[in-house]
Amino acid sequence: MPMNRVQFQPGLSLPEFLKQFGTESQCAAELEQSRWPQGFVCPCCAQTSHRVFKRGQHKTFQCKSCRHQTSLTAGTLFQSTQLPLAVWFLAIYLVSQAKTGLSSLALKRLLGVSYPTAWLLQHKLMATMSERDAAYPLSGRVDIDDAYLGGELSGGKVGWGGDRETRCLLSPPCRSTTRDTLCMSRCPPFRPSPAKPSPTGQKPTWRPVAPSFLTGWPALLP
Repeated sequence: MPMNRVQFQPGLSLPEFLKQFGTESQCAAELEQSRWPQGFVCPCCAQTSHRVFKRGQHKTFQCKSCRHQTSLTAGTLFQSTQLPLAVWFLAIYLVSQAKTGLSSLALKRLLGVSYPTAWLLQHKLMATMSERDAAYPLSGRVDIDDAYLGGELSGGKVGWGGDRETRCLLSPPCRSTTRDTLCMSRCPPFRPSPAKPSPTGQKPTWRPVAPSFLTGWPALLP
């Protein structure tokens, strides 16, 4: 069996992650660099001259021009949190690296927090990831395939035409792109195209036809 390059692609290991973001100061420095790559900019007057003092767990920036104060975590996913940034960063790593999903109970055990805290962390991260994915519309050549989502239930029809699954379209970017994204959305039932009997006696097959909402997409159906 040939090697699946997607499964063996390089990633950030847990020791490497802890080396980069294992302390509170490292996480705070990364957050500050992500928010203001060129240095602090006041959100009110866009001036850069400021003072820095610590209030609570995180830095607070005060603009020298308008004296507006901005916390390091203000306006971010971490705003008003009582958890250390190191715990948040580790939760982000664990949730994003779990290929098959990570339950709130498993996250609770890995982080050493209460179950309500783990549940809130997971739902905030999943909502943020969903909003971020929605900001990347597909463009250029797009290959489309279908898949089913649903629980394992006995009885009923399976596969195409089944009533126990949800049809979805999976749209990976073209292989020439460098961004690793995958968009998925629900779709209405496909209309099967007629198929002629095979001269070799094999069972006839049919292929789905793109629904109307895909008209105009530069897509290749299987």
